[in-house]
Amino acid sequence: MIIVAGHLVVDPDTRQAYLAGCVPVVEEARRTQGCQGFSVSADLLDPAQVNIFERWESRAALDAFRGDGPSSDQRAAIRDADVTEYEVAGRHPPG
Repeated sequence: MIIVAGHLVVDPDTRQAYLAGCVPVVEEARRTQGCQGFSVSADLLDPAQVNIFERWESRAALDAFRGDGPSSDQRAAIRDADVTEYEVAGRHPPG
């Protein structure tokens, strides 16, 4: 399993427009074989932060979806980013 998690920083005045532009990306990801979860959301406390969380069945599934990455419009809106991919060897319920 691959988990992609972190956050982006965008201009607070354009965050809503940025998130609206992400709706088709989220819809496409969730239709992609091997996607187990895909979320792009506004941070509740930081008006410039956009949180990212993705779960993929495999590296191949993630790579098939990812392609060239964000569109040029999305890249232009991102002022900073801290997003990391994690390869998960196993999993168990919390507790």
